[in-house]
Amino acid sequence: MNLEELAERIKSFEGVTRKKQIEDIVSIFEAVRPEYGDAIVDFGDDAAVIDIGRDDVILFAADGIWGRLLDASPWWAGYGAVVVNINDIAAMGGKPLAMVDIASANSPQACRELMEGLAEGVRKFGVPVVGGHVHPDTQYNSLSVAIIGIVKRDCVIRSDTAKPGDLVIAAYDMDGKIGPNSPYSWDTTSFKEPSVLRANYLVTQEIAKRKLATAGKDISNPGLIGTLGMLCETSRVGASVDLEKVPRPADVDFEQWLKVHPGTGYVFTADPKNAEECVDVFEKAGLTAAVIGIIEEGSKLDMYDKTGRVTVFDFSKDRITGIVSETGIGSE
Repeated sequence: MNLEELAERIKSFEGVTRKKQIEDIVSIFEAVRPEYGDAIVDFGDDAAVIDIGRDDVILFAADGIWGRLLDASPWWAGYGAVVVNINDIAAMGGKPLAMVDIASANSPQACRELMEGLAEGVRKFGVPVVGGHVHPDTQYNSLSVAIIGIVKRDCVIRSDTAKPGDLVIAAYDMDGKIGPNSPYSWDTTSFKEPSVLRANYLVTQEIAKRKLATAGKDISNPGLIGTLGMLCETSRVGASVDLEKVPRPADVDFEQWLKVHPGTGYVFTADPKNAEECVDVFEKAGLTAAVIGIIEEGSKLDMYDKTGRVTVFDFSKDRITGIVSETGIGSE
């Protein structure tokens, strides 16, 4: 495996490059930032954190399903919309409460399949869809879902709070299979009982309560390295990853695995004194977890194996989302 070529393919992976427009979108809202007084966390994390004047804070997130995947299977799009939204709340240590959807459909059949997929997600995860909006007469199919959750103010797992010296932990549900509509989807949920799935997403709430993580994200469309890159970018830090320590299934190509969007998967950081306990909590919940690297000072995200070391992203010049937290370690 040529590390330089692998790094370039990860950097140019569509799951990574599709994030680049976020920077331009966020810049439009800079002029109205004074109106964000109750937002403890806004752009750049898996969910916004909203202050409601209590010990609990609200987590608020939304995801839209990629049109290419939706056209391949409206049912799977509906189901997947639940999974990705649950993961956004779970990644921040929160309890998901409810969802709403906005759907467009070019036929009654497509609309029904979208809704049936959503309903299956509700059955699996126990988080209801409580309303929304539908356009029943469009020329296309689309689906977006928003979710709210709740978490104790002092237990939020943010993605902009990693610091040099923290260890990087990758955690995956390995009991899965490549999804039906994408070579970069790792389905770990559709074939499991609701009780199993609900127990799985409670693991991050336990990590949050014990305050074992310094930062974290669920592994999403950019894959493991790309998701860690977003965490480093917003935290204003670098990192290095030992590829030989990344948990992986035996029957999936390794480059493909690095780009996978898993049904259940996280990249967290932890203080060295808490890293072993954090891994243990993941493992006891049925996930496979391992320390795969370390957060470093600087702007480079490197990966290495026994053949060498290469920089994937240098955030002094590269961008994924372009969002850099004001609270990040490199802030002035």
